Amino acid sequence: MNAPAKLRVALVDDSALVRKHLTELLEKAGIEVSITAADPLFAWPKMQANWPDVVVLDVEMPRMDGLSFLRQIMNERPTPVVMCSTLTEAGCETTLQALAAGAVSFVTKPKLGLRDFLGGDSNGLVSAVRAAARANMGSLARAQNHATAPRTMAAAPMAGGLPSLGALAETTDRVIAIGSSTGGVQTLESLLTRLPRTAPGIVVVQHMPEKFTQALASRLDGLCAMEIAEARDGDRVVPGRVLIAPGGRHMKLLRSGAWYVVEVRDGPLVNHHKPSVDVLFRSVAQCAGRNAVGLILTGMGDDGARGLLEMRQAGARTLGQDEASCVVYGMPKAAAEIGAVEQVVPLNDIPNALLAAAARPLG
Repeated sequence: MNAPAKLRVALVDDSALVRKHLTELLEKAGIEVSITAADPLFAWPKMQANWPDVVVLDVEMPRMDGLSFLRQIMNERPTPVVMCSTLTEAGCETTLQALAAGAVSFVTKPKLGLRDFLGGDSNGLVSAVRAAARANMGSLARAQNHATAPRTMAAAPMAGGLPSLGALAETTDRVIAIGSSTGGVQTLESLLTRLPRTAPGIVVVQHMPEKFTQALASRLDGLCAMEIAEARDGDRVVPGRVLIAPGGRHMKLLRSGAWYVVEVRDGPLVNHHKPSVDVLFRSVAQCAGRNAVGLILTGMGDDGARGLLEMRQAGARTLGQDEASCVVYGMPKAAAEIGAVEQVVPLNDIPNALLAAAARPLG
């Protein structure tokens, strides 16, 4: 019986030090680095001669930047790409553009302590490459198409930030909680750009480091009819507003009199993540119960599965993205396997399904 073929990776980074250490790290994990190159112009002919399974791509490089090269790859031969980015404002914004353009995920390089990061097994590159190799590139392309389609459901952006008191009185008790990870940036864009500004308040955990969640919220706020913001401690959850948990902090839903608010706090990792979907979903189960709708989207691992089950047991409606439209069918699969998912929904149908679930009578 033949042994399974090794994953073949193309590593494109202008730093020889980065290429050396990341090659050693990947090959130590049993992943073959079949191509290394200092920039895309060197990498392209090598890739055409021996196409890799996954591309690890730096963001900022001479002659051609990573974002431009990513678009070339997606146009010529869509392939899973993992971006390598520094934790800078420019790096965050470019990485989000790359994720929207088809990159599967990213790892972040610190500006200081780079050598320790490159040699450490905990930098996330190996798991990111393995997850990328399993990515459903067809679903990624469909998510991009949905995100750039005309916004038939969305109204004009909100002028004053908060809804009118009349709308608030009707819908304040409904809350939508969403959890996502790998592939979630494209999926959230596809979903949120198709929701109207009258949609119930939404709280989101997307697995991302700090700074990236602020950039994600800013990007989505410019695309969506709803107001999108990185959550701050004490922010209210109101119709027309989406609050995204900040990277490096957990977010919980709390009841404050007649209002829902979020609590943003530091704390230990939960399911290897901070923010954690389980932390959010469990708090929603406890303080919103049947007034809530839970949705678990594409992602690797099982974060959110048990929290979604608690939401369903508390009377909430619960939805899971279907396998065909997931970039990585990990989190929704784990939730479905334990009975947490009441309804499995393709990405294209999720906006209507969410609004229908939130509009159901409570009696």
